[in-house]
Amino acid sequence: MNDLQFDVDQIITFLVGLLETPSPLGYTVEAVTYTQQAFAALNIPNITMEVTPKGALLLHWPGRADDAPRGVTAHLDTLGLMVKEIKNDGRLKLTNLGGVTWPAIEMEGVTVRTHDDRRYRGTVLFSNPSTHVNRETHTGKRDAKSMEVRLDIITHSADETRAAGIDVGDFVILDPRVEVTESGFIRSRFLDDKAGVAVIYGAMQAMHNAGLQPAQDTWFLIANYEEVGHGGSAGFPDSLAEVLAVDMGAVGEGQASDEFSVSICVKDASGPYHFEMNNKLRRLAAEHDIPAKVDIYPYYSSDGSAYWRAGGTGRVGLVGPGVDASHAYERTHRDSLHHSAHLIARYLLD
Repeated sequence: MNDLQFDVDQIITFLVGLLETPSPLGYTVEAVTYTQQAFAALNIPNITMEVTPKGALLLHWPGRADDAPRGVTAHLDTLGLMVKEIKNDGRLKLTNLGGVTWPAIEMEGVTVRTHDDRRYRGTVLFSNPSTHVNRETHTGKRDAKSMEVRLDIITHSADETRAAGIDVGDFVILDPRVEVTESGFIRSRFLDDKAGVAVIYGAMQAMHNAGLQPAQDTWFLIANYEEVGHGGSAGFPDSLAEVLAVDMGAVGEGQASDEFSVSICVKDASGPYHFEMNNKLRRLAAEHDIPAKVDIYPYYSSDGSAYWRAGGTGRVGLVGPGVDASHAYERTHRDSLHHSAHLIARYLLD
């Protein structure tokens, strides 16, 4: 079957829009709305969509058969921050959402979203950051105790900050800093796992444009609590025979994954994925000449893991685009998006 054509430019356009839509863990409503509208614009007949009470997006695409229904999942929640405390000088102490790497966000621009949707700019800084004042600026430990937000409002006290509407529990949204280079790289925070959502979008678009539908009834769960481990634990029907989780392939020393292939994860911190699923994904990549790297991620788990922990009985596999510098300022390449979308489409058609 050679009639699949992947519009990688459109995948990137969708991805850039999603990256620029804030979705820190716990505040994903804007990104869910963006994603729902984008999938609806594909105009695929007979697809139904709903937002679950938990806030995830759930799509159902009827297949050619329904005797072994499938699930596909990716997540759009990202790392972020929340106001934990307002200091006496009006600056903000933080608590992290997900696995924020504190040194990686130093000097990053942020937007503080208040509970009533006022928005203020600021910067994440080491406390007392001036090297001309504090000799420990270079060596001090970066963590929740030592980092703060300097607000771009005139404030000298906690009361003045509160008068602007800022309070404990407000979301602090990190700037994604999205850039698409002429060489095909996409640089941004939060490619984990917005790139995964984008390649699902690309797979569905290619299949629809070719007049194809999935081999089996398929449910797509765009989850919103993966970064704390329970995004894929609810939303799917109980009857699934298989679940394909789509998340980043972690690139780094000792890993097989790269930014130009699709990654097939056969084991992570939650244990090995299903033997039959792993072999099916390997077979499909080989049959369709899809560049793929098989890998193991020791400090990682996915919404497929969450599905199993919640009692899901279907076989689970994991694929995704290769992403460099995970949980920091990440990067992938258009080739990896293309090959990931291709493997997902072949899985859906098989």
